[in-house]
Amino acid sequence: MRRTRGRVVDVDTLEDFDRRLAAGVHSLSGWRLRALDLTARSDALRSVDVAGSLFLGCRLTLADESSVRARGAVVFPELPGIPIDTYRTALYTPADLYGDDDYADSLDARTYAWSKRETSQDAALAKSLHDHTIDVALSNWVAGRRLVGVMGGHAVVRGSREYADGVELGQHLSQRLTVATGGGPGAMEAVNLGGYLANRGADAREQALSTLAAVPGFSPSIAAWADAASAVRCEFPDGGDSLGIPTWHYGHEPPNLFASAVAKYFRNAQREAILLEVCQAGIVFLPGSGGTVQEVFQDACENFYADESSVAPMILVGRAYWTEQYPVWPLLTALAAGRPMEHHVHLVDTVQEAAMLASGGV
Repeated sequence: MRRTRGRVVDVDTLEDFDRRLAAGVHSLSGWRLRALDLTARSDALRSVDVAGSLFLGCRLTLADESSVRARGAVVFPELPGIPIDTYRTALYTPADLYGDDDYADSLDARTYAWSKRETSQDAALAKSLHDHTIDVALSNWVAGRRLVGVMGGHAVVRGSREYADGVELGQHLSQRLTVATGGGPGAMEAVNLGGYLANRGADAREQALSTLAAVPGFSPSIAAWADAASAVRCEFPDGGDSLGIPTWHYGHEPPNLFASAVAKYFRNAQREAILLEVCQAGIVFLPGSGGTVQEVFQDACENFYADESSVAPMILVGRAYWTEQYPVWPLLTALAAGRPMEHHVHLVDTVQEAAMLASGGV
Protein backbone atom coordinates (compact mmCIF):
# COMPACT_ATOMS: atom_id res chain seq x y z
CA MET A 1 0.00 0.00 0.00
CA ARG A 2 1.23 3.49 -0.74
CA ARG A 3 0.39 6.79 0.92
CA THR A 4 1.59 10.18 -0.23
CA ARG A 5 1.64 13.42 1.76
CA GLY A 6 -1.06 13.98 4.36
CA ARG A 7 -4.40 12.33 3.65
CA VAL A 8 -3.75 11.70 -0.04
CA VAL A 9 -3.81 8.00 -0.91
CA ASP A 10 -2.85 6.79 -4.40
CA VAL A 11 -4.57 3.57 -5.49
CA ASP A 12 -3.25 2.27 -8.79
CA THR A 13 -4.24 -1.42 -8.79
CA LEU A 14 -7.40 -3.39 -8.10
CA GLU A 15 -5.42 -5.54 -5.68
CA ASP A 16 -4.58 -2.47 -3.60
CA PHE A 17 -8.21 -1.29 -3.76
CA ASP A 18 -9.54 -4.67 -2.58
CA ARG A 19 -6.89 -4.96 0.15
CA ARG A 20 -7.69 -1.55 1.61
CA LEU A 21 -11.43 -2.19 1.68
CA ALA A 22 -10.90 -5.64 3.21
CA ALA A 23 -8.90 -3.91 5.96
CA GLY A 24 -12.06 -2.09 7.01
CA VAL A 25 -11.87 1.26 5.22
CA HIS A 26 -15.17 3.15 5.41
CA SER A 27 -14.21 6.43 3.67
CA LEU A 28 -12.33 7.10 0.44
CA SER A 29 -11.79 10.77 1.31
CA GLY A 30 -8.40 11.85 -0.08
CA TRP A 31 -8.10 8.82 -2.37
CA ARG A 32 -6.89 9.16 -5.95
CA LEU A 33 -7.95 6.06 -7.88
CA ARG A 34 -6.22 5.86 -11.23
CA ALA A 35 -7.00 3.81 -14.35
CA LEU A 36 -8.91 1.08 -12.49
CA ASP A 37 -11.64 -1.09 -14.01
CA LEU A 38 -14.27 -0.83 -11.26
CA THR A 39 -17.19 -2.16 -13.27
CA ALA A 40 -17.26 -5.28 -11.07
CA ARG A 41 -16.92 -3.34 -7.80
CA SER A 42 -20.42 -1.83 -7.55
CA ASP A 43 -21.17 -3.31 -4.14
CA ALA A 44 -17.84 -2.14 -2.76
CA LEU A 45 -18.31 1.40 -4.04
CA ARG A 46 -21.77 1.63 -2.54
CA SER A 47 -20.55 0.35 0.84
CA VAL A 48 -18.18 3.26 1.49
CA ASP A 49 -18.31 7.05 1.74
CA VAL A 50 -16.75 8.41 -1.48
CA ALA A 51 -16.96 12.15 -0.69
CA GLY A 52 -13.60 13.84 -1.34
CA SER A 53 -12.26 11.07 -3.57
CA LEU A 54 -10.92 11.46 -7.11
CA PHE A 55 -11.48 8.91 -9.89
CA LEU A 56 -8.97 9.42 -12.72
CA GLY A 57 -9.61 7.51 -15.93
CA CYS A 58 -11.41 4.71 -14.12
CA ARG A 59 -14.04 2.50 -15.76
CA LEU A 60 -17.36 2.66 -13.92
CA THR A 61 -20.86 1.51 -14.80
CA LEU A 62 -23.15 4.42 -15.65
CA ALA A 63 -25.09 3.81 -12.45
CA ASP A 64 -21.94 3.78 -10.32
CA GLU A 65 -20.58 6.91 -11.98
CA SER A 66 -23.82 8.75 -11.23
CA SER A 67 -23.80 7.41 -7.68
CA VAL A 68 -20.25 8.42 -6.76
CA ARG A 69 -20.70 11.86 -8.32
CA ALA A 70 -23.92 12.39 -6.37
CA ARG A 71 -22.15 11.37 -3.15
CA GLY A 72 -19.31 13.87 -3.51
CA ALA A 73 -16.62 12.19 -5.62
CA VAL A 74 -14.92 13.89 -8.57
CA VAL A 75 -14.71 11.79 -11.74
CA PHE A 76 -12.34 12.53 -14.62
CA PRO A 77 -13.24 10.08 -17.39
CA GLU A 78 -10.82 8.57 -19.85
CA LEU A 79 -10.63 10.92 -22.81
CA PRO A 80 -11.17 9.28 -26.23
CA GLY A 81 -8.78 9.38 -29.17
CA ILE A 82 -5.66 10.15 -27.13
CA PRO A 83 -2.54 8.00 -27.68
CA ILE A 84 -1.07 8.48 -24.21
CA ASP A 85 -2.29 7.30 -20.82
CA THR A 86 -3.47 10.56 -19.29
CA TYR A 87 -3.43 9.12 -15.80
CA ARG A 88 -0.24 7.03 -15.91
CA THR A 89 1.38 6.31 -12.56
CA ALA A 90 5.06 5.88 -13.51
CA LEU A 91 7.71 7.56 -15.62
CA TYR A 92 8.31 6.26 -19.12
CA THR A 93 11.07 3.86 -20.09
CA PRO A 94 12.70 3.84 -23.53
CA ALA A 95 10.77 0.63 -24.24
CA ASP A 96 7.48 2.42 -23.49
CA LEU A 97 8.24 5.20 -25.93
CA TYR A 98 9.81 3.16 -28.73
CA GLY A 99 8.07 -0.21 -28.52
CA ASP A 100 8.92 -2.93 -31.02
CA ASP A 101 7.55 -1.35 -34.19
CA ASP A 102 8.99 1.17 -36.62
CA TYR A 103 9.61 4.54 -35.00
CA ALA A 104 6.80 6.10 -37.04
CA ASP A 105 4.37 3.75 -35.26
CA SER A 106 5.88 4.19 -31.80
CA LEU A 107 4.08 5.80 -28.88
CA ASP A 108 6.58 8.66 -28.96
CA ALA A 109 6.03 9.46 -32.64
CA ARG A 110 2.24 9.02 -32.49
CA THR A 111 1.98 11.28 -29.44
CA TYR A 112 4.06 13.99 -31.07
CA ALA A 113 1.91 13.87 -34.21
CA TRP A 114 -1.25 14.01 -32.09
CA SER A 115 0.07 16.93 -30.02
CA LYS A 116 0.74 19.00 -33.16
CA ARG A 117 -2.59 18.10 -34.74
CA GLU A 118 -5.04 18.34 -31.83
CA THR A 119 -5.91 21.76 -30.39
CA SER A 120 -9.31 20.99 -28.84
CA GLN A 121 -10.25 21.62 -25.22
CA ASP A 122 -10.15 17.87 -24.57
CA ALA A 123 -6.61 17.72 -25.94
CA ALA A 124 -5.51 20.66 -23.76
CA LEU A 125 -7.06 18.99 -20.71
CA ALA A 126 -5.37 15.69 -21.54
CA LYS A 127 -1.95 17.35 -21.85
CA SER A 128 -2.35 19.15 -18.52
CA LEU A 129 -3.52 16.03 -16.71
CA HIS A 130 -0.70 13.99 -18.24
CA ASP A 131 1.97 16.48 -17.20
CA HIS A 132 0.55 16.55 -13.67
CA THR A 133 0.82 12.77 -13.38
CA ILE A 134 4.39 12.94 -14.67
CA ASP A 135 5.11 15.47 -11.90
CA VAL A 136 3.80 13.01 -9.31
CA ALA A 137 5.71 10.07 -10.77
CA LEU A 138 8.90 12.12 -10.98
CA SER A 139 8.61 13.16 -7.32
CA ASN A 140 8.38 9.50 -6.38
CA TRP A 141 11.36 8.54 -8.58
CA VAL A 142 13.59 11.35 -7.29
CA ALA A 143 12.92 10.53 -3.62
CA GLY A 144 16.05 9.03 -2.09
CA ARG A 145 18.29 10.05 -5.00
CA ARG A 146 20.62 13.03 -5.27
CA LEU A 147 20.61 14.39 -8.81
CA VAL A 148 23.12 16.40 -10.77
CA GLY A 149 22.00 17.94 -14.05
CA VAL A 150 24.03 18.16 -17.23
CA MET A 151 23.01 20.46 -20.07
CA GLY A 152 24.58 20.90 -23.47
CA GLY A 153 24.04 21.04 -27.20
CA HIS A 154 21.59 18.71 -28.94
CA ALA A 155 23.65 18.92 -32.15
CA VAL A 156 26.70 17.10 -30.72
CA VAL A 157 27.22 14.06 -32.95
CA ARG A 158 28.27 10.55 -32.06
CA GLY A 159 31.92 9.93 -32.89
CA SER A 160 32.99 13.46 -31.91
CA ARG A 161 35.34 14.41 -29.07
CA GLU A 162 32.51 16.38 -27.47
CA TYR A 163 30.28 13.30 -27.43
CA ALA A 164 33.00 11.16 -25.86
CA ASP A 165 33.57 13.84 -23.20
CA GLY A 166 29.87 13.76 -22.35
CA VAL A 167 29.94 9.99 -21.88
CA GLU A 168 33.01 10.19 -19.65
CA LEU A 169 31.40 12.96 -17.60
CA GLY A 170 28.25 10.90 -17.12
CA GLN A 171 30.28 7.89 -16.01
CA HIS A 172 32.27 9.89 -13.47
CA LEU A 173 29.26 11.71 -12.03
CA SER A 174 27.26 8.51 -11.70
CA GLN A 175 29.72 7.05 -9.24
CA ARG A 176 28.21 9.21 -6.48
CA LEU A 177 25.19 10.93 -7.98
CA THR A 178 22.31 10.29 -10.38
CA VAL A 179 22.65 12.22 -13.61
CA ALA A 180 19.73 14.04 -15.20
CA THR A 181 19.58 15.57 -18.67
CA GLY A 182 17.05 17.00 -21.08
CA GLY A 183 16.67 13.45 -22.37
CA GLY A 184 17.25 14.15 -26.04
CA PRO A 185 20.07 13.50 -28.53
CA GLY A 186 23.57 15.00 -28.67
CA ALA A 187 25.27 15.86 -25.40
CA MET A 188 22.18 14.71 -23.50
CA GLU A 189 22.39 11.22 -24.97
CA ALA A 190 26.11 11.10 -24.28
CA VAL A 191 25.68 11.88 -20.57
CA ASN A 192 22.80 9.41 -20.19
CA LEU A 193 24.99 6.80 -21.88
CA GLY A 194 27.65 7.56 -19.28
CA GLY A 195 25.06 6.95 -16.57
CA TYR A 196 24.03 3.72 -18.27
CA LEU A 197 27.66 2.54 -18.28
CA ALA A 198 28.32 3.74 -14.72
CA ASN A 199 29.33 0.29 -13.49
CA ARG A 200 31.56 -0.51 -16.46
CA GLY A 201 35.06 0.57 -17.34
CA ALA A 202 36.78 2.53 -20.09
CA ASP A 203 36.83 -0.49 -22.44
CA ALA A 204 33.04 -0.71 -22.44
CA ARG A 205 32.81 3.03 -23.03
CA GLU A 206 35.11 2.83 -26.05
CA GLN A 207 33.20 -0.15 -27.47
CA ALA A 208 29.88 1.68 -27.09
CA LEU A 209 31.30 4.80 -28.72
CA SER A 210 32.56 2.74 -31.66
CA THR A 211 29.16 1.11 -32.18
CA LEU A 212 27.30 4.42 -32.03
CA ALA A 213 29.72 6.27 -34.32
CA ALA A 214 28.35 4.31 -37.29
CA VAL A 215 25.14 6.37 -37.00
CA PRO A 216 26.26 9.89 -36.00
CA GLY A 217 22.83 11.49 -35.68
CA PHE A 218 19.08 10.92 -35.80
CA SER A 219 18.78 12.53 -39.24
CA PRO A 220 17.93 11.20 -41.78
CA SER A 221 16.77 8.07 -39.94
CA ILE A 222 15.58 8.04 -36.33
CA ALA A 223 15.10 4.27 -36.67
CA ALA A 224 18.76 3.68 -37.57
CA TRP A 225 19.89 6.03 -34.78
CA ALA A 226 17.73 4.17 -32.25
CA ASP A 227 18.83 0.75 -33.56
CA ALA A 228 22.47 1.63 -32.88
CA ALA A 229 21.58 2.58 -29.31
CA SER A 230 19.60 -0.65 -28.91
CA ALA A 231 22.67 -2.59 -30.04
CA VAL A 232 24.70 -0.97 -27.25
CA ARG A 233 22.01 -1.80 -24.71
CA CYS A 234 22.01 -5.44 -25.85
CA GLU A 235 25.80 -5.61 -25.70
CA PHE A 236 25.83 -4.11 -22.19
CA PRO A 237 22.58 -5.10 -20.45
CA ASP A 238 21.56 -4.04 -16.94
CA GLY A 239 22.73 -0.46 -17.23
CA GLY A 240 22.76 2.12 -14.45
CA ASP A 241 20.02 4.58 -13.57
CA SER A 242 19.78 8.07 -15.00
CA LEU A 243 16.98 10.48 -15.77
CA GLY A 244 15.87 12.17 -18.98
CA ILE A 245 13.36 15.04 -19.04
CA PRO A 246 12.46 15.70 -22.69
CA THR A 247 9.40 17.36 -24.19
CA TRP A 248 7.05 16.79 -27.09
CA HIS A 249 7.36 20.54 -27.73
CA TYR A 250 10.61 19.53 -29.44
CA GLY A 251 9.21 16.23 -30.62
CA HIS A 252 11.22 16.28 -33.84
CA GLU A 253 14.20 15.48 -31.57
CA PRO A 254 13.71 11.90 -30.33
CA PRO A 255 14.37 10.89 -26.73
CA ASN A 256 17.55 8.92 -26.21
CA LEU A 257 17.47 5.26 -25.20
CA PHE A 258 20.00 5.43 -22.36
CA ALA A 259 18.00 7.23 -19.66
CA SER A 260 16.47 4.52 -17.50
CA ALA A 261 13.58 6.81 -16.54
CA VAL A 262 12.00 9.38 -18.86
CA ALA A 263 9.81 12.19 -17.57
CA LYS A 264 8.43 13.41 -20.88
CA TYR A 265 6.26 16.53 -20.78
CA PHE A 266 4.11 18.35 -23.27
CA ARG A 267 4.88 21.82 -21.91
CA ASN A 268 8.49 22.86 -22.35
CA ALA A 269 8.44 25.68 -19.78
CA GLN A 270 7.25 23.25 -17.11
CA ARG A 271 9.89 20.72 -18.12
CA GLU A 272 12.70 23.31 -18.00
CA ALA A 273 11.70 24.46 -14.51
CA ILE A 274 11.37 20.91 -13.21
CA LEU A 275 14.80 19.92 -14.52
CA LEU A 276 16.43 22.73 -12.53
CA GLU A 277 14.33 22.00 -9.46
CA VAL A 278 15.23 18.32 -9.10
CA CYS A 279 19.00 18.78 -9.54
CA GLN A 280 19.94 19.51 -5.94
CA ALA A 281 23.62 18.76 -6.57
CA GLY A 282 23.78 21.48 -9.23
CA ILE A 283 24.15 21.72 -12.99
CA VAL A 284 27.11 21.12 -15.29
CA PHE A 285 26.91 23.10 -18.53
CA LEU A 286 28.69 21.64 -21.53
CA PRO A 287 29.16 23.78 -24.65
CA GLY A 288 25.88 24.55 -26.39
CA SER A 289 24.13 27.36 -28.19
CA GLY A 290 20.90 29.28 -27.67
CA GLY A 291 19.07 26.70 -25.56
CA THR A 292 22.04 26.06 -23.29
CA VAL A 293 22.70 29.79 -22.83
CA GLN A 294 19.06 30.23 -21.84
CA GLU A 295 19.41 27.40 -19.32
CA VAL A 296 22.54 28.95 -17.80
CA PHE A 297 20.71 32.17 -17.01
CA GLN A 298 17.51 30.44 -15.97
CA ASP A 299 19.57 28.57 -13.39
CA ALA A 300 21.46 31.77 -12.52
CA CYS A 301 18.17 33.55 -11.83
CA GLU A 302 17.14 30.80 -9.38
CA ASN A 303 20.49 31.06 -7.60
CA PHE A 304 20.54 34.87 -7.67
CA TYR A 305 17.49 35.05 -5.41
CA ALA A 306 18.32 31.97 -3.30
CA ASP A 307 19.72 32.03 0.22
CA GLU A 308 23.00 30.31 1.00
CA SER A 309 21.33 27.03 1.93
CA SER A 310 19.47 26.80 -1.38
CA VAL A 311 22.17 27.70 -3.90
CA ALA A 312 23.01 24.85 -6.29
CA PRO A 313 26.47 24.78 -7.91
CA MET A 314 26.88 25.88 -11.53
CA ILE A 315 29.85 24.44 -13.42
CA LEU A 316 30.64 25.65 -16.94
CA VAL A 317 32.98 23.46 -19.02
CA GLY A 318 35.22 25.16 -21.60
CA ARG A 319 37.03 28.39 -20.70
CA ALA A 320 37.50 29.61 -24.26
CA TYR A 321 33.97 28.63 -25.20
CA TRP A 322 32.22 30.49 -22.36
CA THR A 323 34.53 33.53 -22.38
CA GLU A 324 35.11 34.03 -26.12
CA GLN A 325 32.68 32.17 -28.39
CA TYR A 326 29.68 32.79 -26.13
CA PRO A 327 30.94 35.15 -23.38
CA VAL A 328 28.48 34.00 -20.74
CA TRP A 329 31.06 33.81 -17.95
CA PRO A 330 31.70 37.56 -17.51
CA LEU A 331 28.01 38.32 -17.12
CA LEU A 332 27.44 35.32 -14.86
CA THR A 333 30.26 36.35 -12.50
CA ALA A 334 29.01 39.94 -12.51
CA LEU A 335 25.55 38.72 -11.48
CA ALA A 336 27.04 36.51 -8.78
CA ALA A 337 29.28 39.16 -7.22
CA GLY A 338 28.33 39.80 -3.63
CA ARG A 339 25.52 37.24 -3.68
CA PRO A 340 25.33 33.88 -1.87
CA MET A 341 25.87 32.20 -5.24
CA GLU A 342 29.27 33.87 -5.77
CA HIS A 343 31.31 30.94 -4.51
CA HIS A 344 29.15 28.34 -6.25
CA VAL A 345 29.80 29.25 -9.89
CA HIS A 346 32.80 27.63 -11.54
CA LEU A 347 34.55 27.66 -14.91
CA VAL A 348 36.73 24.67 -15.82
CA ASP A 349 38.43 23.30 -18.91
CA THR A 350 37.76 19.57 -18.68
CA VAL A 351 34.94 17.19 -17.83
CA GLN A 352 37.23 15.53 -15.30
CA GLU A 353 37.49 18.81 -13.38
CA ALA A 354 33.73 19.27 -13.61
CA ALA A 355 33.08 15.77 -12.26
CA MET A 356 35.44 16.34 -9.33
CA LEU A 357 33.77 19.63 -8.42
CA ALA A 358 30.24 18.25 -8.69
CA SER A 359 31.00 15.06 -6.77
CA GLY A 360 32.89 16.98 -4.11
CA GLY A 361 29.73 18.96 -3.42
CA VAL A 362 27.87 15.92 -2.14
